[in-house]
Amino acid sequence: MKATGIVRRIDDLGRVVIPKEIRKTLRLRDGDALEIFTDSQGEVIFKKYSPIGEMSSFAAAYAEAMNVNASVPVIISDNDRIVASSGVAKREVFDKPISKKIEELLEQRRSYSSSESEESVYPIEGSERKASIVYPIIAAGDAVGSVIVLDDGRKPTQTEIKLTGVAASFLGKQMEE
Repeated sequence: MKATGIVRRIDDLGRVVIPKEIRKTLRLRDGDALEIFTDSQGEVIFKKYSPIGEMSSFAAAYAEAMNVNASVPVIISDNDRIVASSGVAKREVFDKPISKKIEELLEQRRSYSSSESEESVYPIEGSERKASIVYPIIAAGDAVGSVIVLDDGRKPTQTEIKLTGVAASFLGKQMEE
């Protein structure tokens, strides 16, 4: 565990303020849910909750099915990080932070296709790989992640665009159940 040198007291309602510097570093925003864990040494651990991360094995199976059947590299993210992939080296993408552009698309609940836009979208912060298609995963009215098809050197077909939209919709419905 990394020491920060910051000390906070618990108030009379049991609340603790997480310092702005830590919230910024961990990309915590107002309203974000946190999971709370304890370990055997009595330490309390806060972890940003990822509803799509809860179903990462299911998301990975869906990414695999898309990759096998459509022959496109697929990654699936929550609102912060990549949680599943297929058709691309796992170490290249897994648990990497999503780019600011993907965050913007999620906030706006907008999809993206390189065939309809001149602008390139890089799904992973600092990566050279471009996105070909991006669809937000919407569950209970909230954008909780995205399905991203990586650029493989050609324009995406209408079938691939629709398939990515179906995948995002399906994952969103699964999360609502």
